[in-house]
Amino acid sequence: MTVFEELQARGLLAQLTDEEEIKELINNGKATFYIGFDPTADSLHVGHFMALCLMKRLQMAGNKPIALIGGGTGMIGDPSGRSDLRTMMTTEMIDHNCECFKEQMSRFIQFGEEGDADHSKALMVNNADWLRDLNYIEFIRDIGVHFSVNRMLTAECYKQRMEKGLSFLEFNYMIMQSYDFLKLYEKYGCNMQFGGDDQWSNMLGGTELIRRKLGKDAYAMTITLLLNSEGKKMGKTQKGAVWLDPAKTSPYEFYQYWRNVADADVLKCMRMLTFLPLEQIEEMDRWEGSHLNEAKEILAYELTKMVHGEEEAGKAQESARALFAGG
Repeated sequence: MTVFEELQARGLLAQLTDEEEIKELINNGKATFYIGFDPTADSLHVGHFMALCLMKRLQMAGNKPIALIGGGTGMIGDPSGRSDLRTMMTTEMIDHNCECFKEQMSRFIQFGEEGDADHSKALMVNNADWLRDLNYIEFIRDIGVHFSVNRMLTAECYKQRMEKGLSFLEFNYMIMQSYDFLKLYEKYGCNMQFGGDDQWSNMLGGTELIRRKLGKDAYAMTITLLLNSEGKKMGKTQKGAVWLDPAKTSPYEFYQYWRNVADADVLKCMRMLTFLPLEQIEEMDRWEGSHLNEAKEILAYELTKMVHGEEEAGKAQESARALFAGG
């Protein structure tokens, strides 16, 4: 099975700009791709999990990941999926959060240095390097001229906000994300962008900008959002987000979150998030009743192992079983 077929079989693919070309690139390890992470907190959370797993899968197939940390875009805030304006952060907070991200990402992907002989070694890049010192007049003349306001207003990420009021600050977000793609293309030969399905309009903006400015083709692909059977985003509890930082969400709490997913969601999570072979997961598709609890334990253990290591996953599993058995 090719990488592309596996992504398809795991239910990860949502929208693509050019299926044949994307297939060709990722199946043959020719993609240099990026995923953006805005440092809105000092830890990644379950919402970032899909992106990290995708980076790992593609790196294993010889493709080169670029983790783009939004030290610049984080100063504006992405309006996608938001009903209100994000809280403004200081540059110090943003820079601190960027540092925390790299440490957590290293559990999933292997980082190298610029010019590394191993093509697949990942790079971490911060868009603060080119966004924070932009000359405004120059930028809107050079980049803004390629964006149609009429088209931008039809984008899903803006439509949702029009009723409540969309600030001009946030309206710039799409242009900045598109500019990121252009800069990464020019500097690192980055030919592809991946992101959550709510990022589609922003990603298309980037491919279009590269075509208009450089006359080159670049590609975009979105991954399915992780929703439960009720259509709600996963990764939230009554206490708030499920974090990857053990100081914010302990390995035990993290394990319990996955151990308690609904019966209808366990196999979907297994396909999308674990690296277990698909044949093994298909086998579990026939499991019922108490057998399903075993599937949930496998899911919880696999994901906790990925984020916190084997030892912590083992401890969390033992604690959960002891509690369940009244020990």
